[in-house]
Amino acid sequence: MCMPERRPLPTSTVSEGADIAHALADRVRAASAAGQPLRIVGGDTKAFYGRAVNGEALDVSGHRGVVDYEPSELVITARAGTPITQIEDLLADHGQMLAFEPPILGAGSTLGGVVAAGLAGPRRPFSGAVRDSILGVKVLNGAGEPLRLGGTVFKNVAGFDGFRLMAGALGCLGVLLEVSLRVAPNPSAEVSRSFELAWPTAEARVTHLMRRPVPLSGAAHDGRRLHLRLSGAAAAVAATAAEIGGDDTPSGFWSDLRRRRVGPLAQPRLWRLSVPRTAKIADLPGWWLRDWGGAEIWLDSQAPPARVRAIAADAGGHATLYRGAEPGEDVFTPLPAGLLALHRRLKAAFDPAGVFNPGRMYEGL
Repeated sequence: MCMPERRPLPTSTVSEGADIAHALADRVRAASAAGQPLRIVGGDTKAFYGRAVNGEALDVSGHRGVVDYEPSELVITARAGTPITQIEDLLADHGQMLAFEPPILGAGSTLGGVVAAGLAGPRRPFSGAVRDSILGVKVLNGAGEPLRLGGTVFKNVAGFDGFRLMAGALGCLGVLLEVSLRVAPNPSAEVSRSFELAWPTAEARVTHLMRRPVPLSGAAHDGRRLHLRLSGAAAAVAATAAEIGGDDTPSGFWSDLRRRRVGPLAQPRLWRLSVPRTAKIADLPGWWLRDWGGAEIWLDSQAPPARVRAIAADAGGHATLYRGAEPGEDVFTPLPAGLLALHRRLKAAFDPAGVFNPGRMYEGL
């Protein structure tokens, strides 16, 4: 894909950092030649997510800094080791944000880790997933070659969406070096209301609101109360808040939800179910929290894994053992043979020697 030359930008839009891409490429080439598995590490705040990787650490946290940011174009490009809080602080200075509201799981959380995990926060059903904000990436393949996939403006991201494959791949396809993201303006106003409602009643209310053009940006149920967040133009937010009523949501609720500190989210063994929003879920023993208007279900349960996965599948979704997997235990729902074969071909194309985070997603991959 032909890429346009970047225009020089004012120094205020580029942050101090370090470019260690050449050193990382040397390490990758040496590892591939020796068949040495690599465990890709940034802030290591998501080490619990996925299967354990037995490999030599490849630390990318030193590859950091904002490379390109023009607020008027709503695009930012930064190196993968850049702390996500640094990026959000810079965007906030210009009245902008990351639309997918990435979970912040520690001070060391990096841009590369956010993209590799592919996890999004409460705004996800209203503003899109991580992959929807990615415009392009620069990534090292298994030969230590830098590949640029996608672009930095909307018209240059057509064609094979290889850059979107990096969202949620947990580093199994390559070492992220740079990421270009579409950003969004901050809302003019934001209000959150809560209601003491059982889930079936709460679900009906959320469905009603999501069918209307109201400025909804969050809908979560903590097992006892429904929390609704409104974001957008001040007049629309005020009118909708007056219409729906309710109580003030406790201060910090959405921040705590994003940081996985609400209810069952802090438990040592935690399931994440992704299902159609209106799916009927069979009863499972445990502690529940529903986000994304009901499409994301967090569950602290001692139910057998096969039962949890079967119930999610019956509802039209899947279940991930988000945290607390035992050694050798499946984290992600096992793939059918045809889809597993496709994954193997992708892995072979990007990482022929199989050195990048082997087995992190699936055994033998």
